[in-house]
Amino acid sequence: MLLDLEASQLVLIDYQIRLMPAMLEGPAVLANAQRLVEMAALLQVPTFYTEQNPSGLGATVPELQAPLRAARAATLAKMQFSAVEEGLGEMLRPPVKAPQGNARSLPKHLQKAAAGERDCIVLAGCEAHICLLQTALDLLEDEFDVWVVTDACSSRTERNRDAAFDRLAGAGVELLSTEMVIFEWLRSAEHPAFKQAQALIR
Repeated sequence: MLLDLEASQLVLIDYQIRLMPAMLEGPAVLANAQRLVEMAALLQVPTFYTEQNPSGLGATVPELQAPLRAARAATLAKMQFSAVEEGLGEMLRPPVKAPQGNARSLPKHLQKAAAGERDCIVLAGCEAHICLLQTALDLLEDEFDVWVVTDACSSRTERNRDAAFDRLAGAGVELLSTEMVIFEWLRSAEHPAFKQAQALIR
């Protein structure tokens, strides 16, 4: 199954000033996160980002600030390790207003709320074995399809990072890379954004 652009939302977990210097392969991970946000902005993919205990770990790193603004990203400050415990699920799947008027007189496709239109959550962040893992598992519980971008995730140690990926895969999370996300969103070299996508990964 390929990632569907029209069903996707992007969520970045805790790329924060006091956290990133301790992350394994931090600069490469951050560069991939930036590519994801820039691509999401280009393709108008709804984007969200979280900050764990921002008074302690600081704000999101400066490298992501401009891309996140361009993507019109919404932020969620949290103390729980799982962002779902702090309301992420409601942000990703807001309540749909009931259609106005006599339901029987409406076309069939308007008679039901259009819930679940963007249920593919593309997830990346730090630390992979704590906040990202717990958020991903809770999103699965809430019946989202979860896709974790492995080369845009990190932990302080390789063992913890890889243990997170093993557990996520076993739970049914799709594991993929930044370039896989980009080219599955595009699907074709004829996509209007193809040249801009190429520039992002060079």
